[in-house]
Parts: sequence; C-alpha cells; structure tokens
Amino acid sequence: MNDSVMMAELTWPEFQAKVDAGAVVFLPLGATEQHGPHMALNVDVVLPTGVCERVARNIGGLVAPCIPYGYKSQPRSGGGEAFPGTVSLDANTFSLVVRDVVRGLGHKGVKKIVLVIGHFENAWPAVEGLDLGLRELRRDGLTDIEAMRLEYWDFVERATLDRLFPDGFPGTELEHASLLETSLMLLLRPDLVDMSKVPDDGPAKFPTFDRWPVPEGFVPASGVLARAEAATAEKGEWLMADHVRLITEAVKAEFKL
Repeated sequence: MNDSVMMAELTWPEFQAKVDAGAVVFLPLGATEQHGPHMALNVDVVLPTGVCERVARNIGGLVAPCIPYGYKSQPRSGGGEAFPGTVSLDANTFSLVVRDVVRGLGHKGVKKIVLVIGHFENAWPAVEGLDLGLRELRRDGLTDIEAMRLEYWDFVERATLDRLFPDGFPGTELEHASLLETSLMLLLRPDLVDMSKVPDDGPAKFPTFDRWPVPEGFVPASGVLARAEAATAEKGEWLMADHVRLITEAVKAEFKL
C-alpha cells in the first residue's frame, strides 16, 4: 500500500481508498513570487506544502498539489509585481481556480478540506473561492462537506517569536523573504537558499497606506522587506514544530478527529 500523503503520488484506487476512509485533504495555496536575491521563486509553494505534508502525516490526511500561482503581489507584503519572475493571477481568476478545485474534491467524495495559505495576498480571494465551491456543492446536494482556511504562519507560540525576535517581532507582512521564510527554507530546501546573497537594504519603512503608481524607492531594491541574515535551519525547526503541532491540534478539534 502506498503510504504517501501526497495526493498526486497516489493511483486513483489508492486515492479513493483514503477518501473512503475519511481523509482530510489539505490544499496549499502558493505563489510564484520573488523572495530576494538569496531564495528561489517557489518559496510560497515549498513552505505551505511542507507544513501540510507534516500535518497530514499526523492525522492520516492527504495533500493536494499546491496551486503555484497566487493573487497579485503587493508592495507592502510581497514587494509588488515589478520584480522579474513574479507571475500572478487576478483575484477573480484565483478565486475561480480555488472554486474549481474545491468543487472537484467534493465531487470525488472528500468531506473535509483545509485551505492552507502560503502567500499573504491569497487570504481573501481564497475565501471567495471556497465560498463559491461550497455553494455549488450544496446545489448538487453535497451538504455535508466541512472546510477550514488558515495561514500557517499564524500558528506559532508567542515564546517562539520572542526567542526569534528579542528586539520585537516586525509583523508577518514585513517578514517577506526575511528571517522566518529564510529559516524555513533552510530547513526544507537549503539547496534553494544562498546565504551569501542575503541583502542588507531593509527593513522597509512603509506608510500605513498603499499608493499608485508605486513611488520609486518605495520597496527595498532587493525585494526583502525586513532582515534575513540571522536565519538558520535550527530556527526553521523551531517554527515548523509550532506550525505542525498547533495546526494538527486545530484540525483535530474542528473536525472532531
């Protein structure tokens, strides 16, 4: 029996057997987006997928293939659309992709779905897609499907953040391509990180509003919004341990597993 938790690695009979057994399906929602000169464009795919895989192993769940394109990168949380390699979807397009995948999973017998946000800007378009998908499933008579939507980075102990940021946590938005993401990538895919190229032009100092057109110099030239030079794989292990334990607890509690 294939013991993989990755949906795409199963045959259709193996997938059907796991769904029939009540497997929770996790859907990571990522992006193809710049993450500074020191990391690859797939950070927002690697990280949520890695979290989902570990949580799925804890509960006998499955991980659907990550959606690799996200809603448009915003200057104050992802550096914006101007960077080479950042390729995004309109909010409506992204929502409809989520809708179609949720609807497809529901029609294949999945009863419990967890959307895991791996790209800050995906949060609310994902809610729209989930709502549309569940609405269509209800119209088709499938009224017993349950869903959750979460951002993996919210599942971290305050003590861990204090340990990582003794001078104060700058906030999730400014952590784009910075200490947290770089540490997790060093844990999961160190081959896609070059610490010798970590820039020092941050942290960004943004106003409390957005501006169009984006003024010159609004975003650090590197695309890194805070600082990443102190990132280590060990710090990634601290974060991953919190993410996996707390998300596992939340999913078990909400779905009464």
